[in-house]
Amino acid sequence: MNEQVKEYISKYPSEMIERFQKLRTLIFDSVSEEPDETLWAKIPSYYVGEAFIRLIPFKDHINVEARALSEYQEALSDYKMTPKGMLQIFLKDEVPSEELKQVFAKTLGSETE
Repeated sequence: MNEQVKEYISKYPSEMIERFQKLRTLIFDSVSEEPDETLWAKIPSYYVGEAFIRLIPFKDHINVEARALSEYQEALSDYKMTPKGMLQIFLKDEVPSEELKQVFAKTLGSETE
């Protein structure tokens, strides 16, 4: 894990760190080219070329920002979406791993629009 990201996430409770790590692993497992992990405006971000995914931790949930989320709104209908189209995953929620792998692959993958 990038040192800046590790330092940033270490300030959260262990339950949040575990949730963040699970989402981070899904990102890395979803694409063939390893994403560049960095803090962008103090937000953990994962880039492949110009495409990006952001994981934004809060006290009780993580917002996931990924371009392809809009295409999976129906599959993710049990989860809340912010007005800006970010997926909110609360600590009490199950992580929708299969759906997120598809979202992450489509967002960071070689597919072009």
